[in-house]
Amino acid sequence: MSKQPGYQIALLAYLTIFGALMAMSMNNEPQYPLARFHTRQAFGIHLLFHATVLVLPYWIGIWGLLLIYLVYLAFIAHGIFDALRGKQRLIPWLGSYFQRWFTFVS
Repeated sequence: MSKQPGYQIALLAYLTIFGALMAMSMNNEPQYPLARFHTRQAFGIHLLFHATVLVLPYWIGIWGLLLIYLVYLAFIAHGIFDALRGKQRLIPWLGSYFQRWFTFVS
């Protein structure tokens, strides 16, 4: 487990979308780079998941929903393990976009 400052905030961000919102407010003062990075990643993962589940179920069916849930859980697990280790690795395919789109996350 990492002892790097802000890793608890980074872990909180991955719990739920509410955890990500709480992590945003907790990282205002002082600002930890690890927490900022993981909060952006987690916020993007949660937003993408919720938007996908709200829009696509009518077209993709139950197996498609199962695939979405599995990808969501894999991304969350990826982020949690990296936060525990104090690493700042991007989520595959979308992580760099999340870092650019969510610059308002401090």
